[in-house]
Formats: sequence, structure tokens, C-alpha cells
Amino acid sequence: MSETNNAKATAPAAEEEAPIIVFRDVTKEYTLYRNSREQFAALFYRSKKLQKHMALKGVSFSIKKGESVAIVGRNGAGKSTLLKMITGVAFPTSGDIYVKGRVSALLELTAGFVGDMTGRENIRFKCYVLGLKSAEINEIEKKAIEFAELGEYIDQPVRTYSSGMRVRLGFAININMDPDILVIDEALSVGDNSFKKKCKDKINQLIKSHVTVLYVSHSKDIQDFCNRCIYLQNGKVMFDGPMSEAAKKYPEFTG
Repeated sequence: MSETNNAKATAPAAEEEAPIIVFRDVTKEYTLYRNSREQFAALFYRSKKLQKHMALKGVSFSIKKGESVAIVGRNGAGKSTLLKMITGVAFPTSGDIYVKGRVSALLELTAGFVGDMTGRENIRFKCYVLGLKSAEINEIEKKAIEFAELGEYIDQPVRTYSSGMRVRLGFAININMDPDILVIDEALSVGDNSFKKKCKDKINQLIKSHVTVLYVSHSKDIQDFCNRCIYLQNGKVMFDGPMSEAAKKYPEFTG
């Protein structure tokens, strides 16, 4: 059990091939509320009648720098909870988590956009929020604008964008953050086939440059990126091994 539930674990001892992500016996419990009134009341007193849900149950694994790992499982298996803890959005109820390096997450790609700001302004705003320096922001802005292929719309308010344009901008920002760890959650349903291919080529480029990639998907296309698979079921790790053996353990893969 962790010394403090909301703290990440002390880094593993320095060594060659040291893990960049470590989960040690991690559990995550959520309280389920029937309505907003019940949730508000819980701020002031505890009720034994509230239903609990264990999203993760004693999950342990380690991932080294440069690995590309598929995270699979049915809806409700715990995949999203696991990703939220890696990105620092959620914290374990018990257990230890260690994550080293800059994490870029292709999850909710349009989250955090300010509608009255232009696409260009939103790129810079997101970078500022992440605490990046001016030189880094200028470089990311240039790369993201080129990658998104939005033309003159880049200087129009984001509220005028179609949903597809907002997703393209979100993908372009996150994929060009020069991350140490890239987290992807079914994010390649963006744009036309030409843009999808561009996205896949960029991910492969990052993998070749030794970026650690975690990819959540139900599609067999995940095998194009990943050589290792972690299969979750009801909050537990059922399989952790070569991608070539994953289909035998997880038959829900679709074409």
C-alpha cells in the first residue's frame, strides 16, 4: 500500500533499462451516486448506503522506455481509469504509481478549447497551461499548424470549427508535444483516410524515436503499432505478454 494514496511512488533505483511507468498493486475505488443531490450531500456526511465500484483491483506492471503497449478489454474493464492515473487526472485508492517524463494524451482531443479563441491562440494557450517555455511553444505552434492542415481557419475562432476540425487541431497539438509517453484512446477516427494515414505515420515515427506508446483500441489495427498487450477484465490484469498471443486471450478484437 502506498504511503500516501494521492502521491506517486518513489522512483525505482536508477539502472539501465529502468521502467518509465510502474504500477504496484494499484486499486481504484469509486463511489457511485444516484443523483447530484446525493453527491452534494456526501460532501458533508458519509453514508454506508452509497454504492462502491472497484475500477482496478491490484494491478501491477512495468513499462520500459520505447515500448509500444496495447491496453485492451471490454467497456468497464478499467482501461480509462488506468490511463487517467498515468496522465495524473486520477489517483489510486491504494498502491503505488511511478511515471517518468512528459505525458501527452490523445484522449478527449477537444477538451480545454476556448471557443472564442482562434486555433492558433488555443495552441499557445494549451502550451502555456502545461508550463512550456516560449521557444518550445513557438516550435509546437509551427508543427501543429502544419500538421492540422486547417488553412486559413487556423486564425478563426474555434467555435466556428466543425467537430472534425476541432478533433484534427486537438490531435495536431498533442502529437507534436515531443512527449516521452504518448497515450492514445481510440483517437484515430479523425478526418479522411489521407489524414488518418498521416496520423498513423506520425505515431510510427514517434515509436521509432523511442517514445513509449500506450494504445487503447478494440481494433486489430492496434497490432500495427504495438508489440505487447495488457488485457484487463473487471479491473484485473488477465494477460500481459506478446501482441502475437493477445488475440487468443482477447477474442473481442474486431477487424
